[in-house]
Amino acid sequence: MHVVSFAFEALAFDVGMMRGGLAPLAWELARHYAAQGHRSSIVTPAHGRLPYLAERYDLVELDYRDEHVVPVVPDPDVWAGQPRELGLPLVTRAHLLRHEGVDIYLLSDEYLDLLPERLYPAGTSEGSDLAYFKPLVFQVGGLRFLQSRLAGDEPAVVQAYEPYYHYLLPPVLAGDPRFRVMSTVASSMPIDLGVYRPQVDRLLEHFGAGTDLDRYVESPVAAGADHPAATREAALGAAMAGYLPTTRLSSGRRRADYVGLFALITDHCDTVDFLTPGQRRFYSTFRDTPYEAAFRRTAVARVVRENAAKQFVGGCALPENWLRRDPAEVDRAAYLSGLGLDPALPTFYHVGRYSPHHKGQVELFRAVERILATDTRVNFVLRCATSAGGGGARIGDPAFQAVADRHPGQVRLFWTMADEDELFTEAVAADFGLFPSKYELDTFLTAQGQLCACGAVPIGTAQESTRHYRHQLATDHPLATGFALPRSFTPDDERLTGALVRTMREALRMYRDEPGEYRRLAGNAAELARTFRYAEVSRRRLAHFAKLLDGTPTAADPEHVIGCGWFDQLDAAQWAAHLPQIRREAIRLGDLETLRRCGPVDPGALGALYEAAYRRADFDRCVRVAELLGDRGSEAVSLRRRCRVRPHEQGWEIQYRAPGAEQVALVVGGTAHRMHGSAGRFSTVLPTVPMPSPVFLLTLASGRYAWDAPPATAHLADLAGQPHPAQPVGAGGR
Repeated sequence: MHVVSFAFEALAFDVGMMRGGLAPLAWELARHYAAQGHRSSIVTPAHGRLPYLAERYDLVELDYRDEHVVPVVPDPDVWAGQPRELGLPLVTRAHLLRHEGVDIYLLSDEYLDLLPERLYPAGTSEGSDLAYFKPLVFQVGGLRFLQSRLAGDEPAVVQAYEPYYHYLLPPVLAGDPRFRVMSTVASSMPIDLGVYRPQVDRLLEHFGAGTDLDRYVESPVAAGADHPAATREAALGAAMAGYLPTTRLSSGRRRADYVGLFALITDHCDTVDFLTPGQRRFYSTFRDTPYEAAFRRTAVARVVRENAAKQFVGGCALPENWLRRDPAEVDRAAYLSGLGLDPALPTFYHVGRYSPHHKGQVELFRAVERILATDTRVNFVLRCATSAGGGGARIGDPAFQAVADRHPGQVRLFWTMADEDELFTEAVAADFGLFPSKYELDTFLTAQGQLCACGAVPIGTAQESTRHYRHQLATDHPLATGFALPRSFTPDDERLTGALVRTMREALRMYRDEPGEYRRLAGNAAELARTFRYAEVSRRRLAHFAKLLDGTPTAADPEHVIGCGWFDQLDAAQWAAHLPQIRREAIRLGDLETLRRCGPVDPGALGALYEAAYRRADFDRCVRVAELLGDRGSEAVSLRRRCRVRPHEQGWEIQYRAPGAEQVALVVGGTAHRMHGSAGRFSTVLPTVPMPSPVFLLTLASGRYAWDAPPATAHLADLAGQPHPAQPVGAGGR
């Protein structure tokens, strides 16, 4: 078969062409397709690096000259002063580079050659620099190249990487019998990320692909009706809409003139490919995150649920070149000594692109400073790449550099993307790998696996997508590999910083006092990492491609469907076959309606449902279930009174009780203000009362995030006419 990889970057065999984790994934799969006897092609931008590539490889210019105009319809609210439509006249050329059996088609024009160092436009360029449209130009030029040069007598499979870089392909190619399209979700961008609807309409018209986009529009938050429950619901919706963009789980654009690109892709592609089982679970429900409740209300959630049969976990792996290397060949002592570090000391290592918030680097450098304030017998080797490889990388953050400069005997900081030889040496020199990533943007996280394969013990965030590395297990578990940090969805997260400090100290204690336990974790990590092989994940995808080409229908995985709570997607036979599991999941989710469909609901089942809802901090559901039980009336009354408002000399004191909460924030105007308190009792003081209802964001000890918009009690008569609140002016624990 012919597999075409459509990727914004894909040349991982050359560090000068790499910027992030997408390139290794696309390249390794493409070369393994070729190694297994299939025709494998890559379509990717040249990124202005043709002279660089021509010096190093046999680069051939093809007889391809595509004169075309890319219609750009900018959002006037973002692109002030721009015309209603911009026509970008381009002449796109193609070069062919054959490497390890793969035909690599490099597209080049005025826009695709922009940003030769960054490769990707900065997000901040939206609204000011037309280079922002480089990915859009790639979609248009790449599609035209696909249709004119790579369509054959037999259908080809197009494996398109990253939704934002290929959302036009599925609707344009959906009716074309020459192609089948797999959408590979390589990173967890906001699932509700939207594109300006007039732009999408214009481009679909440009390609002659008529698509009704109404299905992919997110409705704005509705105003509440004039009764308490609806008022509270509206307040909750408004608070979530204002706050969630700071978590990077949601784009925050709920406008009728934007369409959700992932929903558009999911409806029109042949299959949606995930890199890990955890990534699929996360992207299906966003369970236990601040986005879970809001996600259930979205159009994209409905589309994802209705297309459950398209979901496929193709998997990911570590590069074969990496796994073939022998750590014993690295002279760790010589390397660390060459850096001016003491090889006798334990070494922590962080490697990733410079992304201070996504990669948790803000919190990481603060934690490094705190560790070194009390313990200088430790090394840190930190690499935060700001460019696509080679020399001349800029300093990403002067504050980070200052940390390294203050501790020359303990810290080495690099701003360049290193080649594989150097990265492997660094990995072997490391005793611990640091991966405090935030916002659940990672998926397979190849860098963590590479360190594990070299015997480094991982210290990483407990992301759902990276559970395959088993660092979330308790360290005394026989299969444990490392240490877990709490998930984080906060831009400046002191909780994560504190956890990093505590965990690094515990790791150092184990390394020094329990070397046998450290070696057990390191051995588990290395053994596990070496099971992630591209030969296997490429075979898995090729088998799936064969089904797509044969027209073999796919069915949703019942276990996954039940785990997501998508009970409406089960047929009668599946209900009968999985009834006990459905019943357990309905109880866990507090789904009384589904529980009743499973059979008679006795007090024991209601009690279990109550306890599950209580653990999830779903207190409104607890109240409803308590009323059904009858014998928990006092508990229902107590839960109804969990929020109290009373006069205070500085305004109004908001008191809130939340059993099981480790941290509570009062969300006002989209901003979360942390409340003071402990043992489930929290309070803060406002100059005015939150109207129409206070909204709280809870961080539970379990790691779950939960929203609550409870009815406020006490002194309600005094609240009438209160204006909307300003920022909290003080706090006092209760």
